[in-house]
Amino acid sequence: MKAKPVALVTGANQGIGLQIAKELAAHGFTVLVGSRTFEKGQAAAASLGQDAHAVQLDVTDQASITAAAERVRSEFGRLDVLVNNAGISQTGRQPGMRVEEYAQSTLASNVSLDEVRAVFETNVFGVLAVYQGMLPLLREAPAARIVNVSSGAGSLTMNSNPDFPYRSGFRPLYHASKTALNAMTLAMAIELEATGIKVNAASPGPTKTSLNNYEGTETVEEGAREVVRLALLGPDGPTGTFSHATLGQLPW
Repeated sequence: MKAKPVALVTGANQGIGLQIAKELAAHGFTVLVGSRTFEKGQAAAASLGQDAHAVQLDVTDQASITAAAERVRSEFGRLDVLVNNAGISQTGRQPGMRVEEYAQSTLASNVSLDEVRAVFETNVFGVLAVYQGMLPLLREAPAARIVNVSSGAGSLTMNSNPDFPYRSGFRPLYHASKTALNAMTLAMAIELEATGIKVNAASPGPTKTSLNNYEGTETVEEGAREVVRLALLGPDGPTGTFSHATLGQLPW
């Protein structure tokens, strides 16, 4: 009997990550539900059925990443898909603070450098650390795929256009972290071009999740669609791209 392919999704205990895990399980994967707390991951995995397993994984903790990689190798023996989904939008908004008030406190001129570091630690350095930790396993897979969950909010091309309606909201926190993540995606794709491992970035769109206090306009099913498509790419699929389910290719 052929062994099932294995997919690891970071930040998969809720929101888009949980939906991605659910859909990959439906496509025949053994799904590893990455979660900062093992208990939350266990609860999420239980909701997905017997093909899902919780893996404690804090992308900002190197020891956690190393332990997760060792567990994947010893317990599952392979890794075919890595979805870097874990991300945060901010750390400094106080309870009850209005969105407009918080936005005014995160301009390039006054944003807390500690908050910038915290967001980049998860959204950029965390992705790179997980990539480095899981790459030996992915290199052994017959056709590995890496999908980084980015955002159109990080597109420099769109935000530098004076006619782009959302450009005034571009900030050094979440937006800039996704710009940096896109750069990491391209660096990974170029490194692995000759190996057959495909690395792409997906923009879910403004999805209703805890990341935006459920103020998005798209469902988690809509948000997960492009990520899952890229995770399932065949041998003729692209690498080093940035795309959205309905908008297609996005500019960097």
